[in-house]
Amino acid sequence: MISLNVGALIDGGRPRNKVAVIDFDGEQSRSVTYGALNALGNGVARALVNRGFRRGDPVGILATNSSFYLAIHLGIMRAGLVSVPINFRLPAHLIGDLVKDCGARLVFCDVQHRALLPDDVGAVRLNKLEEFSSFVDHGPFEAVTPEKGEPATFLYTSGSTAKPKGVVLSHDAQRWVIDMRLGSPDLGDQRVLIAAPLYHMNALALSHLVLAAHASMVLMPRFKVKGYIQAIDRFRCTWLTAVPPMIAMMLNDQEAMASADLSSVRHVRMGSAPASVTLLDKIKRTFPKAEILNAYGTTEGSPIVFGPHPQRKPIPDLSLGYKHPQVDLRLVDDAGAEADEGVLQLRSPGMMSGYHNRSDLPQPFTSDGYYITGDIFSRDADGFYYFVGRADDMFVSGGENIFPGEVERMLETHPDVLQACVVPIDDPIKGHKPVAFVRLAPGSVTGASELKAFALQNGTAYQHPRAIWFLDDFPLTSTNKIDRAALMRRARSAANTVDRASSR
Repeated sequence: MISLNVGALIDGGRPRNKVAVIDFDGEQSRSVTYGALNALGNGVARALVNRGFRRGDPVGILATNSSFYLAIHLGIMRAGLVSVPINFRLPAHLIGDLVKDCGARLVFCDVQHRALLPDDVGAVRLNKLEEFSSFVDHGPFEAVTPEKGEPATFLYTSGSTAKPKGVVLSHDAQRWVIDMRLGSPDLGDQRVLIAAPLYHMNALALSHLVLAAHASMVLMPRFKVKGYIQAIDRFRCTWLTAVPPMIAMMLNDQEAMASADLSSVRHVRMGSAPASVTLLDKIKRTFPKAEILNAYGTTEGSPIVFGPHPQRKPIPDLSLGYKHPQVDLRLVDDAGAEADEGVLQLRSPGMMSGYHNRSDLPQPFTSDGYYITGDIFSRDADGFYYFVGRADDMFVSGGENIFPGEVERMLETHPDVLQACVVPIDDPIKGHKPVAFVRLAPGSVTGASELKAFALQNGTAYQHPRAIWFLDDFPLTSTNKIDRAALMRRARSAANTVDRASSR
């Protein structure tokens, strides 16, 4: 039985000598058993309590992925404190704002990230082993039993252009997510590869599931294409989890892929961003024995939203699935009525409690308790849901609403297009106009004029990209999603260069 405390996921009655985590940096590896991980978590919890930290106090973690990170995260929560994973790719001033916002007096950090913290905040450096070892107080520890709704974790939104928002996740909510996911068959035999950052819901929630199922994970400090491929081969990983740009980058490295044995893979789970038909086809050819799942979830609303069809109808390639039986869903149109296309609203026990310390923000809940995702979805006659785009990404061109996701999916139906990203640039007549950045599949030679013609033939005329630029790799955000803001800046710069040249 899973403890009420999310920090006490490890079942002490199961084999302690089984490998829980393999730390792998692309070259060297280190195996950590369940017994060792559990003992370190207890040592961190004892040390925090003995140093005067009280129930509900926040404690930060500013570090790359590692078994130490996981043990600290578990130990903080076992002690009844609040674990605050921090995005180390944020600028120092935003990290300072975040630490001040949550009120952390202590942050566990890597040596290289200590300079990002305010000087008046205490720090324990993980890769200064003497420093970390002297902090830990080894010995038994009985996990605190949390009250209903008691916070366990704050996960902050990326905050690349604005003040990060602290999403408050309770023990109850995270435990419910684990319970829902533990129904997967043979999960204890899986070896899961995690390279997405643990400060993001995608990786953190999956690590919880692995530990609760007494499975094993290969944990990389950060995503590197060749190291990711080598990890699959070297450690016979059965389960891959990533965002689509990570998988696309992996498939694009033909040399590394050709030299690796990938036959162990049985599950490929992607989330946090849409996947194209071309990418899904390549994944199926690369991993013919694997179940491919393109999942959806939000930090605020949990990873549990969709599931299989109750009549076992196959999920269409671009669908995210059918409504999960334990989740309430509805689509709300511009008029506020329920419809087959509109903003997704959801309600479940896995939702956040709210945003920490942000009385300046309207809480994104309806009066009857639904979380308003801000994502536009459509639903077909069989009840399958499809992502249309972010309501915030929508822009108007000549009086017409354009959702970039719709244009991207249309471009990605071209057999040579691996990924597309559509952004707006200013237009003196229409206000804005769509342009596109495209990654072609390896060996493809399709040009911009051909893709423009394809867009006009297969989409609405006002949606077709007025300019198309090709990239070998897309810029990524700190959570490995495509960085739309960076591409918008690049598009504006490229358009201005063309305008200046044409005016000479």
